[in-house]
Amino acid sequence: MEQGRRRRSSFGPMSSTIPCLLLLLFCLSGSAEAYKNYTVGDSLGWFDNTEKSNVNYQKWADSKEFSLGDFLIFNTDTNHSVVQTYNFTTYKECDYDDAQDKDTTQWSAADPSNTQTHPVTVSVPLVKEGMTYFFSGDYDGDQCKSGQHFKINVTYGQGLPKSLKSPEDAPSPASPVAGDDESAPDTIVPSNFSHPKEESDDDKASDSDKQKSSSSISISMYAQLHIVLLGILLFLF
Repeated sequence: MEQGRRRRSSFGPMSSTIPCLLLLLFCLSGSAEAYKNYTVGDSLGWFDNTEKSNVNYQKWADSKEFSLGDFLIFNTDTNHSVVQTYNFTTYKECDYDDAQDKDTTQWSAADPSNTQTHPVTVSVPLVKEGMTYFFSGDYDGDQCKSGQHFKINVTYGQGLPKSLKSPEDAPSPASPVAGDDESAPDTIVPSNFSHPKEESDDDKASDSDKQKSSSSISISMYAQLHIVLLGILLFLF
């Protein structure tokens, strides 16, 4: 009997750790990530490989996770442009001349004729789920073909913050590539919105249905982990 009691008590340190793990798991399940700024290329900035021989923007992008409401920050100069498109053909050809209305936006235009360049910082919000493509469209696509391009997959995440859903009285980010002068992108960035910020509970209420769907997978995952941990706890006792 005494041996059995000692044998059973030998699990004491492990069993006392499991409640702590459960508490930590519950804390993590209630946390939410904030919207993020991503500096494209980090310290290398946004240039083609004729200027920065070691740029690999696709490798940079593949190491990140992008969601609605995040921002991409392009640190470049007036000799390079920032073009965003949802059209794979436009991206593949490094040419936006035949882009369709509202699927391609030129956020910053370069001036190749100007011999004196100046630093430029361009902030681009991620406002649509799915594949999104970026490239520099100058010099007949040569900069794009020389490594200045990448693609990303944008997930729903927390959804768009309210400040990115209110286009009233806000200027467009840049003149659209395709269409006439009056055309504009689907989502306009407010002039006072320079970087991500967390939204209030009231702002999130309008997206409750989508958020419930998005969070159901996480809840299911945590529930399964709880069951496994509880099973281990019952087994030990």
